[in-house]
Amino acid sequence: MNSFLRHVNWSYDTNIYEVNLRQYTSEGTFDAFAKELPRLRDMGVEVLWFMPITPISVEKRLGTLGSYYSCSDYTATNPEYGTVEDFKNLVQSAHLLEFKVIIDWVANHTGWDHRWTREYPDFYRKNAEGNFFDANGWEDVIDLNYYNSQLRKEMIESMRFWIRECNIDGFRCDMAMLVPLDFWRQARAELDPEKKLFWLAECELDAYSEVFDALYTWNFLHAMEAYWRKEKTILDLDTILKSYDKVSAVSKFHVFFTTNHDENSHSGSEYDRMGDAAKVFEVLCCTWNGIPLIYSGQELPNMKRLKFFDKDTIEWTGTYALHEFYKTLLQLRKRNSAMRSGDPASTIYRLSTNANDKIFAFLRKNHEEEVLVILNLSADKISVQMNDPVVKGHFKEVFADDIFDFDDMKPMDMPPWSFLVFEK
Repeated sequence: MNSFLRHVNWSYDTNIYEVNLRQYTSEGTFDAFAKELPRLRDMGVEVLWFMPITPISVEKRLGTLGSYYSCSDYTATNPEYGTVEDFKNLVQSAHLLEFKVIIDWVANHTGWDHRWTREYPDFYRKNAEGNFFDANGWEDVIDLNYYNSQLRKEMIESMRFWIRECNIDGFRCDMAMLVPLDFWRQARAELDPEKKLFWLAECELDAYSEVFDALYTWNFLHAMEAYWRKEKTILDLDTILKSYDKVSAVSKFHVFFTTNHDENSHSGSEYDRMGDAAKVFEVLCCTWNGIPLIYSGQELPNMKRLKFFDKDTIEWTGTYALHEFYKTLLQLRKRNSAMRSGDPASTIYRLSTNANDKIFAFLRKNHEEEVLVILNLSADKISVQMNDPVVKGHFKEVFADDIFDFDDMKPMDMPPWSFLVFEK
């Protein structure tokens, strides 16, 4: 068995919270964010994914502060956030509260004034005129050359720096599919002996599941948005989820989300893109066979489109309206073995109801433990009747603690865009 398929033990029932450090607090520092750790721990957050913490290039910078993804030094921190020592202290504090910490790794490109442009210009691709360039047309970055073996060595050593210096627990690899698969294979082979890590790829190519523990689900995100616009059906959602199951069959995870930094800044909040369906789709993302991802401010909820290249702090009010909503879902995932991702003992059943074109229902089962999810993906009030014999016995609804007997179950009235989540 490929050693890459043996995930770290904590990953099977975990979740991920994406930290946009720049916009999280008015200070925008490691130290300021550390004050939020107890609240996030209470909410059930387990993995903190920090967007790039490295310094940002000045040359060809976009906006006043530039893109987080335009790195000028892989082994330093953005001075706006604090020092490497400050980040090390933050990781230590997080570990004391039993968080895991992963950092964003931008391996495809750097900013125009990265120190390698002066020290190792051969690390970069050149155009026909012999100049640095970016193949995607991103004007503030330039592409690295993975045909250069010395670049690969230096990149892996840079990654090793954060493992040794700060004891991080993994990497979220930006645009992973733009970097050759054999580099990621080489990186894991060299770094896994250092510390067994969790590797998340911003990528949906099945081939990359050979190396990465988890892949993205952009297709499903866009399908949820299209469903809200009445451009797709529940059958379309099913088809995409089944395509992910083919990869999951080889014990790979998928990360499900309704928003992230890209979507929020470039396309709007989940409420802009999914309207009244945003919350019920978040239930789906937190309960389907995968790893849920929550973005900074979703617990508010944040309705604001955050600027990408400038300071634009999340408008915290001191009231976290969805704190208990997420806490309920994340705790369910933790305590009920039916929610374990990639567990051979777990089975997921799509269920039939009297309204299959509007109700998305499924049962997750692991031996005697079960979780039943019923989602009304419509603007109609529906009296739902379960038609599937696999659902039987008594269940408790996790948000209301009500007990339901599905052996003698009367129709359940569900308001528009509502959800019921049961366990036993």
